[in-house]
Amino acid sequence: MNRTAILVIILISYFMILLDNSIIFTGLPSIQEGLGFSATALTWVQDAYTLTFGGLLLLAARAGDIIGRRRLFIIGLVLFSVASLLVGVAQTEVWMIAARALQGVGAAIVAPASLSLLTATFPRAKNATGRSASTPQPLASARASEW
Repeated sequence: MNRTAILVIILISYFMILLDNSIIFTGLPSIQEGLGFSATALTWVQDAYTLTFGGLLLLAARAGDIIGRRRLFIIGLVLFSVASLLVGVAQTEVWMIAARALQGVGAAIVAPASLSLLTATFPRAKNATGRSASTPQPLASARASEW
């Protein structure tokens, strides 16, 4: 597959995960007004996603190592997309909270898989000295002696 296409797919997927929280934060007043959710339910709309995302992040990263990053990335992306659709059509508090939790599961799968696919597709560049670009360079002895 074309490396540019891989980069675009990964970046858009990761951006969707980041954007999702911003959309919910700004949409909470509309959700409360339009669907009549209580303040407690609104808190759970946000927390269901955050708890499942944070709680499953390491497990999903390890699953990617075992099952395969690309396969898990696709599974997570489909799960996140279906959950997003369910959030969009939710009519009750329980339905939206459950869909947000499912969204968190999908995001927990996509986040580590996308970053590992990114690093596998684009290995570190080497500079003129043969070191990777992210390797810290030692301080010059003259500068160190100034301290």
